[in-house]
Amino acid sequence: MDGDWVPPKVNNPAHKGEWRSKMIENPSYQGVWVHPEIDNPEYKHDAEIYAFESAYLGFDLWQVKSGTIFDNIIVTDSVAEAKAFFEETTGKTIAGEKAMKEAAEEETKKKAEEESKKRAEEAKHDDEDEDYEDEEEEGREKDEL
Repeated sequence: MDGDWVPPKVNNPAHKGEWRSKMIENPSYQGVWVHPEIDNPEYKHDAEIYAFESAYLGFDLWQVKSGTIFDNIIVTDSVAEAKAFFEETTGKTIAGEKAMKEAAEEETKKKAEEESKKRAEEAKHDDEDEDYEDEEEEGREKDEL
């Protein structure tokens, strides 16, 4: 009787299936509505609507991880120019940055290992203290008897 409700295992002869509303005939139904496409008499095509000179560029960035740095940004339509820019900026510093990142990761890993060792030692000492306390309590109980 306790626990989740379980439906009875006897079939209901009056059950006629899942309920659905009745559909009523609509004699004036004309099918799926399609919006009329009407020409806009005021529309004039402008081939240069987006062609304008601008000295600014905006970035809308969403970062999941903080600490991301953006530098050495270039906007060009020349692949050769982009490769040359990469070689003179990022290409020179990428090896040093990788080494620095690996050193930082190793340091973080060492700190995490030291913390886990400390926690393990503390847990070991706590267990020893509990064992000692348990032995004392057993001794007291024997003395009381």
